[in-house]
Amino acid sequence: MPHIYYDFFAGGGMAGFGLGSGWQCLFANDIDAKKAASYRANHDGGKELLLKDVAKVTPDEIPGMADLVWASFPCQDLSLAGKGAGLAGKRSGMFKPFWQLVRDLHAAGRGPRMIAVENVYGAITSNGGRDFATLAAAFSGLGYRFGAVVVDAVHFLPQSRPRFFIIGIRGDLAIPDLCIQETPSSVWHPPALIEGQNLLSAAAKSRWVWWKLPVPACRNVALADLIEENPKGVTWHSAAETQYLLDMMTDLNRKKVEAAMQLGTRKVGTIYRRTRLDEAGHKRQRAEVRFDDVAGCLRTPSGGSSRQTIMVVEGETVRSRLLSPREAVSLMGLPETFILPERYNDAYKLAGDGVAVPVVRHLAEAIFEPVLKRNRLALVA
Repeated sequence: MPHIYYDFFAGGGMAGFGLGSGWQCLFANDIDAKKAASYRANHDGGKELLLKDVAKVTPDEIPGMADLVWASFPCQDLSLAGKGAGLAGKRSGMFKPFWQLVRDLHAAGRGPRMIAVENVYGAITSNGGRDFATLAAAFSGLGYRFGAVVVDAVHFLPQSRPRFFIIGIRGDLAIPDLCIQETPSSVWHPPALIEGQNLLSAAAKSRWVWWKLPVPACRNVALADLIEENPKGVTWHSAAETQYLLDMMTDLNRKKVEAAMQLGTRKVGTIYRRTRLDEAGHKRQRAEVRFDDVAGCLRTPSGGSSRQTIMVVEGETVRSRLLSPREAVSLMGLPETFILPERYNDAYKLAGDGVAVPVVRHLAEAIFEPVLKRNRLALVA
């Protein structure tokens, strides 16, 4: 029988692609109609998806009992690029009604066996670590043994995308020894997380575990492997448009392009437009390029600067254009069969708001599935 999961803030259902065929989604929820359309297009109609504000969802609308609750709640107020509202913000504050649903399920005897909450790295440090402590207290208060990791999608995909995951196991379930370790790991537990854990309450610390994840094999996919020569949804820039980007670069970034030209081979870089202070202290928009075979972190297309541009250099030839929708979802680990929204911004937002597919699979193999296997007899009983 498949493992059962709920997918909150589901978006296009990327968590389900990561969990794989051994899992069945019994309930999904999102408030965005466009994302819901993509979910349904890519999940056999998505009858399990409820399009509704999570704050208005009731336990009666959620069937059965979940082996896993997955929740990628809104990150805007926790992001380093946000305004610092944290869990008190309008968007990231959606964690609170979500967690109330979890509490209600527990009260009804349907507490999920495992809960995984995903967000940006800034969730660890926002509000001086108080938001992280709030998340920890939520897990601890319901009796979960829990811990957190930071996993960068760059281990699996050519995209720099560090994300924070806090994972809890219901208190009556055993955790296999292979899933935990005595001390933090330099790969998965950065100094900010270790410091945040040190500041937790005694009650939360008593339920804390250091999750043990295997280090994945070296990634064998580079950014250039995903770049399309004839993309759909975008067009190559004119020579004047490419020159405009070059003119927006500082000397340091222009030298990166010149170095790529001297190689004489095909090099693919990515560009973000950022506002920087010039020598006179005036704000200017700059084009910053990287040629390390890794894309910058995909974001939502709230403005032109958030849309990632690629630059392809082959000898003296330099071309540029926006990242295509297909390239964006490929950078999230979605298959070529994934059905894209028709509008560029909708597709880019779907990718930028999503969770990297192979990261979910890694967590499933290292934690979720071993825990369920260890407790199989108890769960059947």
